[in-house]
Amino acid sequence: MTGRLNSAQPYAIGLFRIVVGLLFACHGAATLFGVLGGPMGGSTPEIGTWPSWYAAVIQLVCGGLVLIGLATRPAALIASGSMAYAYFKVHQPEALWPLQNSGESSALFCWAFFLLIFTGSGALGLDRLFSRGARVREELDQAAAQSAQESVKREEALRTAR
Repeated sequence: MTGRLNSAQPYAIGLFRIVVGLLFACHGAATLFGVLGGPMGGSTPEIGTWPSWYAAVIQLVCGGLVLIGLATRPAALIASGSMAYAYFKVHQPEALWPLQNSGESSALFCWAFFLLIFTGSGALGLDRLFSRGARVREELDQAAAQSAQESVKREEALRTAR
């Protein structure tokens, strides 16, 4: 049973990444453009308004990147940090516990993205396509280096044999 679960782990992480990225991007789109029920605070922030406009841009961009699995780890790092900032600057001063200060979503997003920093994109992400290409190039470079070392060893063996 453990073997089956372990073999499905990249797909579970990929599905987790897709859902978290989609929810985060939707939150940013709602705040920036007033879609999907509009922003939670009422009206859309003006361009450049600190911190709401910047937070919404981070949510939309990083959520989109995490959703498609492109630059997942850096995007998750930025998203996690922005949610930690949101929790401690906006929610935590109101009360200690997330249930008391309405900071559950900030805390959950923060920890979900923190997890993705370490797991990466999982399956079904563009990161895997690019890393697979990089891995192939690295293997070819290693094979070429090994071949060159073997050639040097053969030449040395021929010299010593003469």
